[in-house]
Amino acid sequence: MSSHICGRVLAIASAALLSACRTFSPDGGMGTVATIASQGLNKDVVRVSSPTDAAHAQTRVARLLRAPLSADAAVQIALLNNAELQAAYNRLGVAETVAVQASRPPLPSFSYDWVKTSIELDIERQVLASVLQLATWPARSRIAGVRFEQAQLRAAEETLRIAAETRKAYYSAVGARQILVALNSAKANAAASAELAGKLTETGAVNKLDQARRQVLASEIEAQVTAAKLKAAVAEERLTRLMGSWAPNVAAVLPSTLPPLPTKSRSLASVEQEAMDKRVDLEIARLEVEALARSYGLTRSTRVVNVLNASGISKTQKVKGEPSADGGGFDIAFEVPIYDFGMARVREAEQHYFEALNKLTAMAINARSEAREAYGAYASTRAIAVQYEQKVLPLRQTISEQTELQYNAMQVDAFALLEAARENAASKVASIEAKRNFWLAYTGLSVAVLGGDSLSQLDGAIVADASGPSGD
Repeated sequence: MSSHICGRVLAIASAALLSACRTFSPDGGMGTVATIASQGLNKDVVRVSSPTDAAHAQTRVARLLRAPLSADAAVQIALLNNAELQAAYNRLGVAETVAVQASRPPLPSFSYDWVKTSIELDIERQVLASVLQLATWPARSRIAGVRFEQAQLRAAEETLRIAAETRKAYYSAVGARQILVALNSAKANAAASAELAGKLTETGAVNKLDQARRQVLASEIEAQVTAAKLKAAVAEERLTRLMGSWAPNVAAVLPSTLPPLPTKSRSLASVEQEAMDKRVDLEIARLEVEALARSYGLTRSTRVVNVLNASGISKTQKVKGEPSADGGGFDIAFEVPIYDFGMARVREAEQHYFEALNKLTAMAINARSEAREAYGAYASTRAIAVQYEQKVLPLRQTISEQTELQYNAMQVDAFALLEAARENAASKVASIEAKRNFWLAYTGLSVAVLGGDSLSQLDGAIVADASGPSGD
């Protein structure tokens, strides 16, 4: 075969292969991320890749920060402004580049040898292409496409994670702020009572025991206020970090109370089904099984060939005093594995495939269990919050009012009055914690349905606070 024929064949083959190459998507692969964020979160996402994108994102962030901050607004700011999330979108761009590159056929290599001695001129031109790479190129291209789909879902999963963490940080910050307000109110009342007791002690109307009791209550609540200030500051800083804000201005836009409880409750059956249908990590695992299945087929088809190259050779040789001689040919290099017929590689591919399949099964079982667990936390914390709101707090208020009336009528002593005030303050704090825990569990339920975060940290926080007031 002459070099001209070989070159023409390679040119035709290259043209056919290039027609099937993947091109860069207009949105950089963000379409899947945007769809999941829109359907699952009702939020917008953007990959900041130009000064125009950055300016647009900052304008929206500034507009959202002008009004009192809601949980949805905090999540939207984080999705526009969080640098860690932008890094995940950059990794998606890298994954698309890899997929585009893998979709293109292997390029032939060219070599040119020019050797001149005193008696001979030898010029050899060689075109080398890997037949094995060309034969497996369609399969490798499809595998690369699946890997890119995985990268898109991983970026979406990171989006869901940032959204869930931001929402939890928001409810924690608002809850801490509301607890601080309640304790400050109790502190003011206790301080006023202690100051009055001090004056009455001088006149003999109050004994020293009652005065000491009022003073210790004021001191205890003051200590609780200091601890609550620290918790509020920590929660606000975490929210600030997740929202990607440089300046600590979150406290200025946070509301003073948590949102009211929703009137309707979700059903367990719908939660379980949604988890099976919408969990992003399950979809990633499904694609992993698909990619490994394709890779397994590729391994089986190439297990007896290690290296297979085809080359077209054109050679010009000239000896001094003689006319030049042109020649051409076709050369194949074929390496046969004498001692290993590829069974080890096939077995390895099989085991990787079955490993991924078993992992997917385990993840599906765990996802359904996590959905039930998250629903249990959601239903329980809602019941606790309703119990405090509808029964405990009204009863505590009644006890405080009746105890004060009895104290004024000299039917009970100051100790009973102070105990009623202490228990009323503790119940208010416990009620706020119960409502905060419900909103954290509400967020955890969304995580169990969509994916994007671990439930372990959330479960620990809820279980630690479910038994009652923190005792700070």
